[in-house]
Amino acid sequence: QVQLVESGGGLVQPGGSLKLSCVASGSIGSINIMGWYRQAPGKQRELVATITSEGATNYAGSVKGRFTISGDNAKNTVALQMNSLKPEDTAVYYCYMNIWHSMWFSRDYWGQGTQVTVSS
Repeated sequence: QVQLVESGGGLVQPGGSLKLSCVASGSIGSINIMGWYRQAPGKQRELVATITSEGATNYAGSVKGRFTISGDNAKNTVALQMNSLKPEDTAVYYCYMNIWHSMWFSRDYWGQGTQVTVSS
């Protein structure tokens, strides 16, 4: 079994910064894609950013230029540096990894979520 554990959430003022981190543990084959999603109250979960094992990144338009995703496949970690935070960034942020367990089988894993609140 694989577990993802996030850290780094909290309360920050508008314009401030936070860094989220996530580490995977357990029976890990190789990581295909790592990323972060978020869910605000009353809204559906949405993609924030992803990074492939080759380092290709993808960002939601609302965070492009403000957030930076980084991953370390050797350490099974992914991080999200969030700058210039806005109140609308307030949400529960979830770490995500798609992990290969064999040549033909991969599986999605999710962290438990960490709260990010942007407020003065």
